[in-house]
Amino acid sequence: MKKNSTKNLRINSAVQRELSVLISREVKDPRISPLTSVTDVEVATDLKTAKVYISVLGDEEAKSNTLAGLKSAEPFLRSALARNVNLRNTPELFFKLDESIEYGAHINELLESVKDDLDPREEAEEDLDEDSDEASDEE
Repeated sequence: MKKNSTKNLRINSAVQRELSVLISREVKDPRISPLTSVTDVEVATDLKTAKVYISVLGDEEAKSNTLAGLKSAEPFLRSALARNVNLRNTPELFFKLDESIEYGAHINELLESVKDDLDPREEAEEDLDEDSDEASDEE
């Protein structure tokens, strides 16, 4: 099975959907932040391993606590995944933090600050244009 085959993409999305539900509703570990979401899952072509990318809204302590909680809940999640998703092999789960959402928010902040820096320059140019128009009207 190829890495980006239709079957593999379907398996990835099914595992992602099921893990999202399990983490939000079934796992009772207090270390896991309620603002945890599964952003992507990459199941290996042999169905032995799966990289689960998670996003946690909060500080570094919340992120590390959530990773520790998910690591300890991995056997439960794997058995629930085996019950709910019909796969030949149930993959071993490896959790990784996905920083892309925070990175995107940081880029948006930078773009907004650049936009704010450009606005005063545009206003100054408009003022100069108005002054030159008034000068030409007086003549």
